[in-house]
Amino acid sequence: MAKLTIPAEELLRSGHSACPGCGAALAMRYVLKALGPETIVTVPASCWTVIGTPYPTTALDVPMLDNPIEATGASVSGLRAALDALGQKGLTVVGFAGDGGTVDIGLQSLSGMLERGTDAIYVMYDNEAYMNTGIQRSGSTPSLAWTTTTPVGGASRGKLEPKKDIMAIVAAHHPVYAATGNIAFPEDLIKKVAKAKALSGPRFFHVLAPCPPGWRYDAERTIEVGRLATDTHLFPLYEVENDRYRITRRIERPKPVADYLRLQGRFDHLRVEEVASLQEAVEARYRRLLALESASA
Repeated sequence: MAKLTIPAEELLRSGHSACPGCGAALAMRYVLKALGPETIVTVPASCWTVIGTPYPTTALDVPMLDNPIEATGASVSGLRAALDALGQKGLTVVGFAGDGGTVDIGLQSLSGMLERGTDAIYVMYDNEAYMNTGIQRSGSTPSLAWTTTTPVGGASRGKLEPKKDIMAIVAAHHPVYAATGNIAFPEDLIKKVAKAKALSGPRFFHVLAPCPPGWRYDAERTIEVGRLATDTHLFPLYEVENDRYRITRRIERPKPVADYLRLQGRFDHLRVEEVASLQEAVEARYRRLLALESASA
């Protein structure tokens, strides 16, 4: 019998309403495997409110609270304060929000949670657009990607602005722990979440969650797309603990970014020079990460 490399317990129920190949569903599944049943989850308006709580059902075997799209950071702070007042110290509070509800609409309450030192975990599952409401661009949408609000045609080349660096924003608050994760590497993600569970104070995760309809690829390729995001250095896996950076998956010979882009219809319009420009940007960001790791060692 094959040896399991991740916990066997399932706290995400079957029969939920996520799309086939949904990275956001896998992100929740793996986070809960690491945290266990003594967990309370709060989610804003997002794909996950549709996946997890269409009345009167739930997709989770842990308590799940809906909150306004801008308020996840405030919601986790309130839950933590209430549990502390009741003497419930053994429960882990988790905010689980999308990129739109984090890097855009919920950034202020996330910043407040981090600044207050709330003893909770905030997970941003990043599908790189407002997928639940029609694939509109978010601050986390990558440069030159097609979305319904950054169309391609004529003079339009997709989203012109770069992807917002949420990890840098979070790191500037000096949290106890912050890390990137990728649903294509569950062992790495689960190990990091288990590590964060044992810590006290504000903890943050940026988890890449590929979206087949939004990124325009076949649903069975989610893991392949996710792996390429990391193996091209486009989405490196690392952690920041007490301001010290550590890369957790090193790729000595990264694959070209073009391998990642060509699998996704949202990048079908790219010209050769645009792909080259994105490759240069990826390499520059990875050099910066290496410098941060070296400087903080």
